[in-house]
Amino acid sequence: MAKYNLEIFTRPTCSDCQDLKNFLEEHQIPHKQYDLAKQPEKEKELKKITGNRIVPGIVFSQSSMLGLRKKAKSMTGFEQNKEEIKKLLEIS
Repeated sequence: MAKYNLEIFTRPTCSDCQDLKNFLEEHQIPHKQYDLAKQPEKEKELKKITGNRIVPGIVFSQSSMLGLRKKAKSMTGFEQNKEEIKKLLEIS
């Protein structure tokens, strides 16, 4: 079972977003993806979680034993956070 639930917020014109999607596909990491060009209402959610509208927005959340969500860990950008993402996903 996955340690984290992963959600990503992307735009089609963002090269860092494309790199993130390729990375997740390459490592077969399950995730939910929100394309802000197709789902503009998700931009408010991204801003609430990360404090900005910068993509890619990456959100790791965990469910507790009671099914409640623990505080999500969020980050903005793929390349500068790649090593931390690998650690969270337990990828070497």
